[in-house]
Amino acid sequence: MMNWPFHGSSENLWQSIITQHAGAELERHTADIWRHDLHIQRETSASFLSEAAAEPLTVALKMPGLLLGQVFPDFEAETTIGTIRFHEFLGDSWGILFSHPRDYTPVCTTELGRAARLGGEFSKRQVKMIALSIDGVEEHRGWTKDILAYNCEESESCELPFPIIADSRRELAVALGMLDPDEKDKDGMPLTARCVFIIGPDKRLKLSLLYPATTGRNFDEILRAVDSLQLTASKRVATPADWKPGDCVMVPPSMSEEEASTMFPEGIYTKDLPSGRKYLRYTPQQ
Repeated sequence: MMNWPFHGSSENLWQSIITQHAGAELERHTADIWRHDLHIQRETSASFLSEAAAEPLTVALKMPGLLLGQVFPDFEAETTIGTIRFHEFLGDSWGILFSHPRDYTPVCTTELGRAARLGGEFSKRQVKMIALSIDGVEEHRGWTKDILAYNCEESESCELPFPIIADSRRELAVALGMLDPDEKDKDGMPLTARCVFIIGPDKRLKLSLLYPATTGRNFDEILRAVDSLQLTASKRVATPADWKPGDCVMVPPSMSEEEASTMFPEGIYTKDLPSGRKYLRYTPQQ
């Protein structure tokens, strides 16, 4: 749980304590719900997917969603490196879970190839990547050779710098709200959308992106988003549109001029606007 700032009267203090306690109970309750949901999905995934094939919109509305700031489910899964427990796999690192509609598909192959090329950059940032596709482990291992060949690498001597989760029964895809009801395989079953979940060291969801199966992701942008998330997690700043590491950052609107001048001794630039409001404030990245 986060540390709550206790300010004001004793009434506010007790309200903060109650809120914190309620938050802890909610977190435990949420974890119980996810464990229950994953159990239910294992029992009912076949009927759920049959319904999805017939009524995609209805099923899409039934799928659970993950909210920013929510503790990410601690699932168990079979992967190309063996069975993992997700939170244990992440350890104290940041994490990225990205899903794929199917093995041996063209867009997915280019995405995993690009993610592999950027593996060193993500490692520098203490980020562990893990992919998910609805095929089995052996299919993943065979597909890996094609992915490495796309990168012009020798498949016999190279490995992907991240594991791939096997989700042949679509249990995780359903539980995490990953299905794309408009995209179906040859059997009429919904495919997995191109989800991106970025998880912090506290195991909470920090960013969520959802692409349709037909649109490949930009992993340079995902890397840029990680840079912003890590910077703003440690500094009281925000990053503007198209920001890159080293660019100026923004002073939060909630920070007073006096506090900002103390917090950012390198100076603050305020852009003049027709409204006369001084809310576009920039400072060099420190």
